[in-house]
Amino acid sequence: MSGSLQSISQLDRVIHEPARLLLMALLSSIESADFLFLLKESELTKGNLSVQLSRLEEAGYVEVEKSFRGKIPHTEYSLTPKGKIAFDQYRKSLGSILE
Repeated sequence: MSGSLQSISQLDRVIHEPARLLLMALLSSIESADFLFLLKESELTKGNLSVQLSRLEEAGYVEVEKSFRGKIPHTEYSLTPKGKIAFDQYRKSLGSILE
């Protein structure tokens, strides 16, 4: 197997899924975002967005903070330090494959 093909197989599969990659990219550029912002920007369905965010949370890449704004529930998402490192590594690995 050539070096670039081997590198592809070593990419972080949690991040590599297109919807999760999109969410990681969105969250890497801002401090945090609520569910509605991510829903609008990603153009995913509510169910798919929820599943993908849960997978990122399970991997330790995304932190979820639930609160209330008055009586309305509010959920905020941000990358964890582990998530930031994983996304930076993913970007570097992908960049070296594409060179």
